[in-house]
Amino acid sequence: MNDVTAHLDNGVLTLKLNRPAKKNALTKAMYTALTEELARALSDETVKVVVIAAEGDDFCAGNDILDFAQDLPVYQDETAAHDDLPVFRFLKAITFFDKPLVAVVQGQAVGVGVTLLLHCDLVVAADDARLSLPFLKLGLVPEAGSTLLLPQRIGHQRAFEWLAMGQVVPAEDARQMGLINRVVPLENLPEAVAAFTDRLRVLSPSALMATKRLMRDPETLWQVVRAEGALFRQQLVRPETQAAFRAFLSR
Repeated sequence: MNDVTAHLDNGVLTLKLNRPAKKNALTKAMYTALTEELARALSDETVKVVVIAAEGDDFCAGNDILDFAQDLPVYQDETAAHDDLPVFRFLKAITFFDKPLVAVVQGQAVGVGVTLLLHCDLVVAADDARLSLPFLKLGLVPEAGSTLLLPQRIGHQRAFEWLAMGQVVPAEDARQMGLINRVVPLENLPEAVAAFTDRLRVLSPSALMATKRLMRDPETLWQVVRAEGALFRQQLVRPETQAAFRAFLSR
Protein backbone atom coordinates (compact mmCIF):
# COMPACT_ATOMS: atom_id res chain seq x y z
CA MET A 1 0.00 0.00 0.00
CA ASN A 2 1.18 3.51 -0.79
CA ASP A 3 1.63 5.78 2.23
CA VAL A 4 0.22 8.62 0.10
CA THR A 5 -2.64 8.00 -2.33
CA ALA A 6 -3.95 10.30 -5.05
CA HIS A 7 -7.43 10.27 -6.54
CA LEU A 8 -8.78 12.73 -9.12
CA ASP A 9 -12.54 13.09 -9.39
CA ASN A 10 -14.28 15.79 -11.37
CA GLY A 11 -11.48 18.32 -10.98
CA VAL A 12 -10.77 17.59 -7.32
CA LEU A 13 -7.47 15.84 -6.53
CA THR A 14 -7.49 14.22 -3.10
CA LEU A 15 -4.07 13.45 -1.61
CA LYS A 16 -4.58 11.12 1.31
CA LEU A 17 -2.06 10.25 4.01
CA ASN A 18 -2.40 6.49 4.19
CA ARG A 19 -0.42 5.33 7.20
CA PRO A 20 -3.13 5.09 9.86
CA ALA A 21 -1.31 2.53 12.01
CA LYS A 22 1.37 5.20 12.64
CA LYS A 23 -1.18 8.04 12.98
CA ASN A 24 -0.05 9.20 9.52
CA ALA A 25 3.31 10.40 10.81
CA LEU A 26 5.24 11.72 7.82
CA THR A 27 8.35 10.03 6.45
CA LYS A 28 10.78 11.38 3.88
CA ALA A 29 9.15 9.09 1.30
CA MET A 30 5.75 10.63 2.08
CA TYR A 31 7.16 14.15 1.77
CA THR A 32 8.59 13.21 -1.61
CA ALA A 33 5.29 11.71 -2.79
CA LEU A 34 3.30 14.78 -1.68
CA THR A 35 5.76 17.11 -3.41
CA GLU A 36 5.55 15.16 -6.66
CA GLU A 37 1.74 15.10 -6.57
CA LEU A 38 1.54 18.85 -5.93
CA ALA A 39 3.87 19.49 -8.87
CA ARG A 40 1.70 17.31 -11.12
CA ALA A 41 -1.42 19.09 -9.88
CA LEU A 42 0.00 22.47 -10.88
CA SER A 43 0.80 21.32 -14.39
CA ASP A 44 -2.49 19.46 -14.93
CA GLU A 45 -5.24 21.80 -16.12
CA THR A 46 -7.91 19.26 -15.18
CA VAL A 47 -7.02 19.68 -11.49
CA LYS A 48 -9.03 22.58 -10.09
CA VAL A 49 -8.71 21.93 -6.35
CA VAL A 50 -6.41 19.83 -4.16
CA VAL A 51 -7.60 18.27 -0.91
CA ILE A 52 -5.19 16.95 1.74
CA ALA A 53 -6.88 14.31 3.88
CA ALA A 54 -5.94 11.22 5.91
CA GLU A 55 -7.06 7.66 6.51
CA GLY A 56 -7.86 6.41 9.98
CA ASP A 57 -8.60 8.12 13.25
CA ASP A 58 -5.90 10.82 13.06
CA PHE A 59 -4.88 13.41 10.51
CA CYS A 60 -1.12 13.54 11.11
CA ALA A 61 1.11 12.95 14.14
CA GLY A 62 3.88 15.13 12.69
CA ASN A 63 7.21 13.75 11.59
CA ASP A 64 7.97 10.07 12.06
CA ILE A 65 10.68 10.40 14.67
CA LEU A 66 12.32 7.06 13.85
CA ASP A 67 12.49 7.93 10.16
CA PHE A 68 13.69 11.44 11.00
CA ALA A 69 16.37 10.14 13.40
CA GLN A 70 17.90 8.04 10.62
CA ASP A 71 18.64 11.26 8.73
CA LEU A 72 19.83 13.35 11.67
CA PRO A 73 23.43 13.48 10.36
CA VAL A 74 22.14 14.96 7.09
CA TYR A 75 20.03 17.58 8.87
CA GLN A 76 22.94 18.43 11.16
CA ASP A 77 25.31 18.84 8.19
CA GLU A 78 25.37 22.59 7.57
CA THR A 79 26.75 22.02 4.07
CA ALA A 80 23.60 20.15 3.01
CA ALA A 81 21.31 22.53 1.16
CA HIS A 82 17.70 22.91 2.26
CA ASP A 83 16.47 21.99 -1.21
CA ASP A 84 18.28 18.63 -0.95
CA LEU A 85 16.03 17.55 1.94
CA PRO A 86 12.56 16.07 1.21
CA VAL A 87 10.80 18.04 3.95
CA PHE A 88 12.00 21.38 2.56
CA ARG A 89 11.06 20.43 -0.99
CA PHE A 90 7.55 19.75 0.31
CA LEU A 91 7.43 23.02 2.25
CA LYS A 92 8.52 24.90 -0.86
CA ALA A 93 5.81 23.17 -2.88
CA ILE A 94 3.01 24.21 -0.53
CA THR A 95 4.46 27.70 -0.10
CA PHE A 96 4.25 28.38 -3.84
CA PHE A 97 1.16 26.28 -4.60
CA ASP A 98 -1.34 28.69 -6.14
CA LYS A 99 -4.34 26.46 -6.79
CA PRO A 100 -6.95 26.14 -4.03
CA LEU A 101 -5.75 23.86 -1.24
CA VAL A 102 -8.24 22.35 1.22
CA ALA A 103 -7.41 20.32 4.33
CA VAL A 104 -9.64 17.78 6.08
CA VAL A 105 -8.67 17.11 9.70
CA GLN A 106 -9.78 14.49 12.19
CA GLY A 107 -8.30 13.27 15.45
CA GLN A 108 -4.76 14.33 16.23
CA ALA A 109 -2.86 16.94 14.22
CA VAL A 110 0.64 17.45 15.59
CA GLY A 111 3.61 19.57 14.52
CA VAL A 112 3.74 19.75 10.75
CA GLY A 113 0.25 18.27 10.80
CA VAL A 114 -0.81 21.69 12.11
CA THR A 115 1.66 24.02 10.40
CA LEU A 116 0.76 22.74 6.92
CA LEU A 117 -2.83 23.84 7.63
CA LEU A 118 -1.58 27.43 7.67
CA HIS A 119 -0.79 27.04 3.96
CA CYS A 120 -4.28 25.77 3.13
CA ASP A 121 -6.98 28.09 1.86
CA LEU A 122 -9.81 26.23 3.58
CA VAL A 123 -9.75 23.82 6.53
CA VAL A 124 -12.61 21.55 7.55
CA ALA A 125 -12.28 19.63 10.81
CA ALA A 126 -14.18 16.96 12.68
CA ASP A 127 -15.33 17.91 16.14
CA ASP A 128 -12.86 15.40 17.59
CA ALA A 129 -9.82 17.16 16.05
CA ARG A 130 -7.05 18.20 18.44
CA LEU A 131 -4.15 20.43 17.35
CA SER A 132 -0.77 20.59 19.07
CA LEU A 133 2.60 22.24 18.41
CA PRO A 134 5.26 20.52 20.56
CA PHE A 135 8.35 22.04 18.91
CA LEU A 136 9.67 23.87 21.96
CA LYS A 137 9.08 20.82 24.17
CA LEU A 138 11.54 19.01 21.90
CA GLY A 139 14.04 21.87 22.00
CA LEU A 140 13.23 22.84 18.41
CA VAL A 141 11.90 25.95 16.70
CA PRO A 142 8.65 25.90 14.69
CA GLU A 143 8.75 25.32 10.95
CA ALA A 144 6.79 25.70 7.70
CA GLY A 145 6.69 29.48 8.05
CA SER A 146 4.53 29.18 11.16
CA THR A 147 6.46 31.86 13.05
CA LEU A 148 5.10 34.28 10.44
CA LEU A 149 1.74 32.72 9.58
CA LEU A 150 0.52 31.77 13.05
CA PRO A 151 0.87 35.26 14.63
CA GLN A 152 -0.72 36.75 11.50
CA ARG A 153 -3.68 34.44 11.94
CA ILE A 154 -4.27 34.47 15.71
CA GLY A 155 -2.12 37.30 17.11
CA HIS A 156 1.28 37.29 18.78
CA GLN A 157 0.18 36.56 22.35
CA ARG A 158 -1.99 33.57 21.50
CA ALA A 159 0.60 32.22 19.08
CA PHE A 160 3.40 32.57 21.63
CA GLU A 161 1.34 30.95 24.39
CA TRP A 162 0.48 28.00 22.16
CA LEU A 163 4.07 27.47 21.05
CA ALA A 164 5.60 27.96 24.49
CA MET A 165 3.02 26.07 26.57
CA GLY A 166 2.37 23.39 23.98
CA GLN A 167 -1.26 22.90 24.95
CA VAL A 168 -3.65 20.85 22.85
CA VAL A 169 -6.22 23.06 21.09
CA PRO A 170 -9.64 21.50 20.37
CA ALA A 171 -11.19 21.98 16.95
CA GLU A 172 -13.83 24.48 18.04
CA ASP A 173 -11.23 26.66 19.80
CA ALA A 174 -9.10 26.57 16.64
CA ARG A 175 -12.14 27.61 14.60
CA GLN A 176 -12.80 30.56 16.87
CA MET A 177 -9.15 31.61 16.50
CA GLY A 178 -9.49 31.57 12.70
CA LEU A 179 -7.46 28.43 11.91
CA ILE A 180 -10.43 26.33 10.79
CA ASN A 181 -13.39 27.25 8.58
CA ARG A 182 -15.88 24.58 9.62
CA VAL A 183 -16.16 22.10 12.49
CA VAL A 184 -18.63 19.27 11.91
CA PRO A 185 -19.36 15.81 13.32
CA LEU A 186 -16.91 13.22 12.03
CA GLU A 187 -19.54 11.48 9.92
CA ASN A 188 -20.35 14.76 8.16
CA LEU A 189 -16.80 15.52 6.99
CA PRO A 190 -17.30 14.31 3.38
CA GLU A 191 -20.36 16.51 2.88
CA ALA A 192 -18.69 19.54 4.46
CA VAL A 193 -15.64 19.19 2.20
CA ALA A 194 -17.79 18.67 -0.88
CA ALA A 195 -19.71 21.85 -0.09
CA PHE A 196 -16.45 23.76 -0.59
CA THR A 197 -14.87 21.80 -3.44
CA ASP A 198 -18.08 21.69 -5.52
CA ARG A 199 -18.16 25.47 -5.55
CA LEU A 200 -14.43 25.97 -6.07
CA ARG A 201 -14.10 23.62 -9.04
CA VAL A 202 -16.62 25.55 -11.16
CA LEU A 203 -15.00 28.96 -10.63
CA SER A 204 -12.55 30.45 -13.10
CA PRO A 205 -9.19 28.74 -12.45
CA SER A 206 -7.24 31.80 -13.56
CA ALA A 207 -9.26 34.09 -11.32
CA LEU A 208 -8.84 31.75 -8.34
CA MET A 209 -5.09 31.48 -8.84
CA ALA A 210 -4.68 35.22 -9.36
CA THR A 211 -6.70 35.95 -6.24
CA LYS A 212 -4.60 33.55 -4.18
CA ARG A 213 -1.38 35.14 -5.47
CA LEU A 214 -2.66 38.59 -4.48
CA MET A 215 -3.54 37.37 -0.99
CA ARG A 216 -0.14 35.78 -0.31
CA ASP A 217 3.52 36.73 -0.46
CA PRO A 218 5.22 33.38 -1.09
CA GLU A 219 8.68 34.83 -1.68
CA THR A 220 8.73 36.45 1.76
CA LEU A 221 7.18 33.36 3.32
CA TRP A 222 9.79 31.10 1.74
CA GLN A 223 12.57 33.22 3.24
CA VAL A 224 10.98 32.70 6.66
CA VAL A 225 10.71 28.94 6.02
CA ARG A 226 14.41 28.85 5.14
CA ALA A 227 15.38 30.90 8.21
CA GLU A 228 13.33 28.63 10.46
CA GLY A 229 14.92 25.61 8.80
CA ALA A 230 18.44 26.86 9.46
CA LEU A 231 17.65 27.43 13.14
CA PHE A 232 15.79 24.11 13.35
CA ARG A 233 18.87 22.31 12.09
CA GLN A 234 21.13 24.18 14.51
CA GLN A 235 18.91 23.16 17.42
CA LEU A 236 19.26 19.50 16.48
CA VAL A 237 22.82 19.41 17.79
CA ARG A 238 22.00 20.98 21.16
CA PRO A 239 22.14 18.66 24.21
CA GLU A 240 18.57 19.39 25.34
CA THR A 241 17.19 18.51 21.93
CA GLN A 242 19.17 15.31 21.68
CA ALA A 243 18.01 14.36 25.18
CA ALA A 244 14.38 14.95 24.16
CA PHE A 245 14.82 12.74 21.10
CA ARG A 246 16.47 9.98 23.14
CA ALA A 247 13.61 10.09 25.64
CA PHE A 248 11.05 9.79 22.86
CA LEU A 249 12.86 6.94 21.11
CA SER A 250 13.25 4.99 24.37
CA ARG A 251 9.47 4.82 24.93
